[in-house]
Amino acid sequence: MSKKAYLVLEDGTTYEGESFGAEATTCGEVVFDTSMTGYQEMLTDPSFAGQLLTLTYPMAGNYGINPHDDESCQIQARGLIVREHCLAPSHYQSTETLHEYLVRHGVPGIAGIDTRAVTRRLRSAGVMMGVLSSEMGPEEALRELQQAPRYAELALAQEVSTDSDYEQASGVPGTGLHVVLVDCGVKRSIVRYLNHAGCRVTVVPVGSSTSHIRELQPDGVLLSPGPGDPVHLSSIEAVTQELLGDVPLMGICLGHQIIARALGATSFKLKFGHHGGNHPVRDLATGRVHITTQNHGYAIDDHSLPPGLEVGHVNLNDGTVEGLTHREFPLISIQYHAEGTPGPQDSNYLFDSFVEMMRSHQQ
Repeated sequence: MSKKAYLVLEDGTTYEGESFGAEATTCGEVVFDTSMTGYQEMLTDPSFAGQLLTLTYPMAGNYGINPHDDESCQIQARGLIVREHCLAPSHYQSTETLHEYLVRHGVPGIAGIDTRAVTRRLRSAGVMMGVLSSEMGPEEALRELQQAPRYAELALAQEVSTDSDYEQASGVPGTGLHVVLVDCGVKRSIVRYLNHAGCRVTVVPVGSSTSHIRELQPDGVLLSPGPGDPVHLSSIEAVTQELLGDVPLMGICLGHQIIARALGATSFKLKFGHHGGNHPVRDLATGRVHITTQNHGYAIDDHSLPPGLEVGHVNLNDGTVEGLTHREFPLISIQYHAEGTPGPQDSNYLFDSFVEMMRSHQQ
């Protein structure tokens, strides 16, 4: 017989289900993701650090876990919330079940609850903190949650960033271009896409100084996605201010917010965030609509943009800023994920655009 588990939201809303994965208690911000596949990539995406991940698609684990799809060295989400998990996956690359994967990483899960009801609750009331536990009842779990720090208080990018520099060379004929990638919570697929474009990549910690980055002699600097509120990243904002105009910049998701804030814009928290692989974004320059992967709880206020900084992409669901352009500085700044994984590949071309920007800057 399966052991009971509880998901309790900060407003007291309680969901009873069955425990799978590790038997543990964990607190975090409860978010929902609308992707139909890609649970392994989602779990290991550093942007989900500090969060309890709810999957709206009702089945998880049916193709198992493989050694190729991890986006980082560990599960980053604090817990997993699903309608149903599969104990008998079917895929030629599968080496373990989703349950075994969570156990190995010490991460709890809850199944057997209506995840779409959880999603409706978050959409109507807004994102909330929650506690997931197979060790205590709802009342005790809620008391545990009330003692936990709020998501917005956590400097999560510093927690998930690399401790030291590391380099990854391209496995294809090189462009001769060197990208310094500031790790705010980078996914492995971003490094792979840059390598595939022929770039040598040096990944550096989020706390790196301007002088250290310049010593590496980059042809371009990429500020990666990552978790948490960008207000905790004032040091890398200052570094970005000093690099503007000297070297081409690309910012993805949290990196986009850092660039915007470095230029004087402000950020705000979305009601329930954008998480999933089906968000339509319009490129205002071409009119083309891209279906994008997104994973963020904060956005840039378009009314706060300083002179020279302009909206280049908008979200067609809620009109929020999805990309910025600058009249003077060479930069590519997007709120969505150019690399997808999981999700559509509509936006991979942006890595090639970054390469062309670096080439042009050299001339």
